[in-house]
Amino acid sequence: MIAIVDCNSFYCSCERLFQPHLDNKPVVVLSNNDGCIISRTDEAKAFGVQMAGPYFLAKPLIEKHQVATFSSNYNLYGDLSWRVMETLRVLVGKENVEVYSVDEAFLNLEKFALADLQIMSIKIKETVELWTGIKVSVGVAPTKVLSKVANHLAKKNKVATQCVVVLDTEEKITKALQDTPIGEVWGVGRQYAEKLKEMNAVFTAFDLTKKSEAWAQKNLGGVVGIRLVKELKGEPANEMEKQLTVKKMIATTRMFGIPVKNIKDIKEAVATYTSRAAEKLRRQQSAATIINVFVVSKETNNNQTRFRHGPAVGSYFTLPVATAASNELIKAAVQLVDGLFEKGKIYKKAGVILSGLVPITSIQGNLFDQKKTNNKNCLMDMIDNINFSMRDDILKFAASGTTRNWKMRHEMRSPRYTTRWDEMFEVR
Repeated sequence: MIAIVDCNSFYCSCERLFQPHLDNKPVVVLSNNDGCIISRTDEAKAFGVQMAGPYFLAKPLIEKHQVATFSSNYNLYGDLSWRVMETLRVLVGKENVEVYSVDEAFLNLEKFALADLQIMSIKIKETVELWTGIKVSVGVAPTKVLSKVANHLAKKNKVATQCVVVLDTEEKITKALQDTPIGEVWGVGRQYAEKLKEMNAVFTAFDLTKKSEAWAQKNLGGVVGIRLVKELKGEPANEMEKQLTVKKMIATTRMFGIPVKNIKDIKEAVATYTSRAAEKLRRQQSAATIINVFVVSKETNNNQTRFRHGPAVGSYFTLPVATAASNELIKAAVQLVDGLFEKGKIYKKAGVILSGLVPITSIQGNLFDQKKTNNKNCLMDMIDNINFSMRDDILKFAASGTTRNWKMRHEMRSPRYTTRWDEMFEVR
C-alpha cells in the first residue's frame, strides 16, 4: 500500500504556526513580487478568493474580509518542509519516503498489515502535527494515483474524515472513484478533463477505469495514459522513486521587483543569480560546462484582462574548462547579456541555468590552458562559509551591484523565524 502525506495549505500553515491568532481565519500567501495568490486557507476560499489569481484583482475582496496576507517566505517554508519530511523518515524509514514536492511525500507502507493501516495513518498525521505544528492530510491506497484520490477526499471532507482516508477494499475504492470528478484525478488537469467530457463522456475517475489501455494510449498521451488507467484500476505502474541527490541541471530565476530598462541592472541581476546557482553547484560538489542566460520582456498588450509575459530570449556559452568558481561563471553570464539586451524594451525577469555538470574532482583539463592549481576552490569555500554563517550575501562580487533596486518585492514577508538569529520568534 502507498500513502501520500500532503500538508494542508502549506505556506499558510507555516505562517499560522508562529501566529496562532490566525487559526480558523482567512490567510493567503503571494508569489514572487507579490504578484499572484499561491496559497489560501479554506476560510479565504469560502470568501471567493481565487487560487493563482492576480493579487491586485483580489485585493478589494481581501481587504473587505480582512484576509491576512503574506509575501512568500521561502526560507521559512523550506525549513519547515524539511522538518515534515524528516519526521516521516523517522516514522516509516528513510528508504520508504519519496519526497514529491515541498509539501507532499509518498510513503511505502508495505511492511504494515492491512488491518493496521488506519491506525498507522492516524499516527503519522498526529505525529507530524505534534512535532512540526503543520497540519496534514493522509490518503492510503494500493497505487500512487489511488492514494492521491484518497487524499483529495480526505481534504475535501476534513470534518467527516479527520483528514485521513484509507482505501483498503474494492468497495471503498469504487465509491471513491465515483465521487471524484475527472478533473481532480492526478495527471489529468482541467483542460484535459473538459476534452474527455466532450469526446467520451468521461465525467468521473470511475468512468476512466472502464476504458481500455489502447484507448488510454490514444487519448491520454501514450504510455503516461496507460499508467494512469492501470493505477486507477489498482495495478501499480508508478514505482517509488529514490531521492535525486545530485542534480543534472541547476537554475536560478527571479522576477524583478520593478520593470528594468537598462542593461546595468540586468547584468547585476544575472551576476547575482549566477552566484546563487554557483553556490548550489558547489554544494553538490559539481562543476558546470555550459551556462545559459535568458531574459523575459514585458509583453506589449493593451488588453488589460490578459496577464502574461513576453517571450523568453536566451543564449548559452560552452566553457573551455568546467568550473564552479562564481567569478568565472559571472564573466561568461554578463557577456551573454550583451547579446540579449535590446534598448527600449522593458524587462520583467531573468534567469541563469548551469548544465553539463561533472564531478568537481574529475574535471577534464584543456591542453592549451595554463594549469590551475585549485580552480579557486579555497576562495569559493571561504566565501560560501562566510555567507552561510552571516547570511544575506554579506560577501558578493562587485558585478552583483550594491543597491539592487531590481530585487523582488516582499513587502509583507513574515520573519524568517527558524533560519535567522535576529528574527527568531520571541516568547513573552
